Amino acid sequence: MAFVDILALEEVTLLIAAVVIGYVGLIGFLAMRRNDPPGLHSALRGAAIPIGSLGVIVTTLAIWGEFAWPLPGSYNILFTDVYLLFGLTLVILAISMAGALKLQYAGLFALVAGGVSIAYGWAGYGLNMTKEPLETFLLYGAFGLSGILAFPATLVVDHYFAHPDGTAFAFGSGVSASHRHVSMRAATRAAQPLVPVGSAATADPEPTPSLRASFHLPIYIDVTLLIFVASIALAGIAALFYLDSTLSAHLTSAP
Repeated sequence: MAFVDILALEEVTLLIAAVVIGYVGLIGFLAMRRNDPPGLHSALRGAAIPIGSLGVIVTTLAIWGEFAWPLPGSYNILFTDVYLLFGLTLVILAISMAGALKLQYAGLFALVAGGVSIAYGWAGYGLNMTKEPLETFLLYGAFGLSGILAFPATLVVDHYFAHPDGTAFAFGSGVSASHRHVSMRAATRAAQPLVPVGSAATADPEPTPSLRASFHLPIYIDVTLLIFVASIALAGIAALFYLDSTLSAHLTSAP
């Protein structure tokens, strides 16, 4: 069987995955800022199809590469070990998103896979196993960092969905998040003078406007989600540059 170089195709899948995950992460962040749980749920379910499709493709290519990729030395191990973990992460994430399951378990898987990816990238850099050791390490490091940051991001989303009444991160000046609507009616009635029963004055007073706590995301939530989106963007940029450095050789080298 002739050797088929699938490295460039794998890099393309990395780039597409970074773009899709980064986009849904940004859309989800904006939905949370608007306190829009249905919008966030819709974004996650919609992204499950492309993410799951990529996950199946990546996992299939990685399994094939683990057994059949005839690259010299341990290059197939360096590339396909972490690529397989990446594919499994995408599949698990897509299933969790489509089924409205807790995302933190997919995030935990991504956390471990991300750490392994950074370790592989550092080992490949130290052993000078590729023609672009620094670029390889940056690629592995960027995706590994994204995997690590995915865990706190998924914890935030799970916590948000666990409070469908909108009180997950609701704060107001001196108002408890669990009491977003504080009525002043009782206090107003207590201050009324005593009047004879049956008098017209016994009618309820005009309703007093309620104190309403405005919804906003705490700064640490903003930072957590935006750092995750930024890390995905950096991973996509790293994949793009890595693809640019290998695409010419891929297209001109016949099997």
